[in-house]
Amino acid sequence: MGNSGFTTIDLIVLIVYLLAVLIAGLLFSKKEMQGKEFFKGDGTVPWYVTSVSIFATMLSPISFMGLPGNSYAGTWILWFAQLGLIIAVPLSIKYILPIFARMDIDTAYDYLERRFDSRPLRVISALLFIIYQIGRMSIIMYLPSASLAILTGIDVNILIILMGIVAIIYSYTGGIKSVLWTDFIQGAVLIVGVIISLVVLVGNLHGGFGSIFHELAHGKFIAPTEKLFDPNLLSGSVFLILMGSGLTILSSYASSQDLVQRFTTTQNIKKLNKMMFTNGVLSLGTATVFYLIGTGLYVYYKVQNPGAFGSDIPQDQIFTYFIAYQLPVGITGIILAAIYAAAQSTLSTGLNSVATSWTLDIQDVISKDMTDATRTKIARYISLGVGIFSIVVSIVMAHSDIKSAYEWFNSFMGLVLGILGGIFVLGFASKKANKYGAYTALVVSSIVMIVIKYVLPATAVNYWAYSFISIFVSLVSGYVVSLLTQKGSAAPKYTTIYDIPEIHADSSWAKRQ
Repeated sequence: MGNSGFTTIDLIVLIVYLLAVLIAGLLFSKKEMQGKEFFKGDGTVPWYVTSVSIFATMLSPISFMGLPGNSYAGTWILWFAQLGLIIAVPLSIKYILPIFARMDIDTAYDYLERRFDSRPLRVISALLFIIYQIGRMSIIMYLPSASLAILTGIDVNILIILMGIVAIIYSYTGGIKSVLWTDFIQGAVLIVGVIISLVVLVGNLHGGFGSIFHELAHGKFIAPTEKLFDPNLLSGSVFLILMGSGLTILSSYASSQDLVQRFTTTQNIKKLNKMMFTNGVLSLGTATVFYLIGTGLYVYYKVQNPGAFGSDIPQDQIFTYFIAYQLPVGITGIILAAIYAAAQSTLSTGLNSVATSWTLDIQDVISKDMTDATRTKIARYISLGVGIFSIVVSIVMAHSDIKSAYEWFNSFMGLVLGILGGIFVLGFASKKANKYGAYTALVVSSIVMIVIKYVLPATAVNYWAYSFISIFVSLVSGYVVSLLTQKGSAAPKYTTIYDIPEIHADSSWAKRQ
């Protein structure tokens, strides 16, 4: 059944795939996109394409390699992090999307400027997001390239550069529309690839699915030492992972420009709701398949073939190893293309969102009255510059040591997005919150989170509690300072959750839906 690793046929499949994506991206960018169209699309992209694009953006190679690795080496406890979508999606549909759609925001940080009447706050938040996104893109180029380098014998630096160049080309030329359509293709390849992997893996197991479920019933789902609930909310439990991840995902939906940019492609609430719901179903379904694959790999390498070639591979690489050595020739190329796809879609979205945020949130403040043509030109230069910079950071990472990239990235994400998310939650949830409160929330939650992450012992606070703590600290400190500095400034109309009934009842708005 297995093959001898990565063959010439697989390499051809991978190259053809990359070329196809590049050509598709360039085709969708044939029409010259300028100004707002470059950043928000021209309104012609169907909701389901955008929905798959959100899914492909959130599902990076960190998930592709990390999730099966987690259930291979341990249990399904981190699967409950995916269940956080059950909290985040309904809350976003009810409280966030109506406000964003009614305000017709240009970027996530446009909301902060209009809600708190503060340009500097918009600029600071955009810079935080850009730093976070560059870190994310670098990890996302490094992880699959490192695995592919081991399997293919191709130099890791070449693989990183190749991945970066393809993503730069189509995000540079076609703006968000090109990125959405290529994401759609990548997302489809990804889903097909993951399902093929599971089918082949189960076919290789004695007892098929039964052997996987046997392990799950005997401690591979949740270990006896893992708690469902711990009264100490800062220590690890299923409850904490579920709530913490729900809040982290909710923070991303509110404050992460790469996702919010998807919401700005339409003002139609029904379409936005469909988009969010479909994304939730796709994300949860795919994550579950990944966890089944991980447990299947455990059965294959540890139970049924102990000591077999490959059973001592690091957890982050076990899935790619199985793909190379156990899948039929050609199929290996398709699945590795799917991993590359996961990286590529996250990368192109990252480049486009950084370019959009820099241009609309920062450059517009520096240079007043820019034309659409100038804005588009700046965005292109930024996506080029950031792309090259991320490639360099990624190459540096490839030559340093990161144990479990998924966990490292999650704690980093909880830190940055939790701090940003806290300010958004303050803006949404309180009519009295003002810019002084928002700045206080930013400073105080940053200090608290830095102390927790870098000063306290590593075991003191579980990283799934990060977003919980930062949102709570932001709300309390921001609200108190807002009350103390109240200068008669009420929240502008349509910017808080209290305006949502009015948004839905607004007749002129309803006609547009």
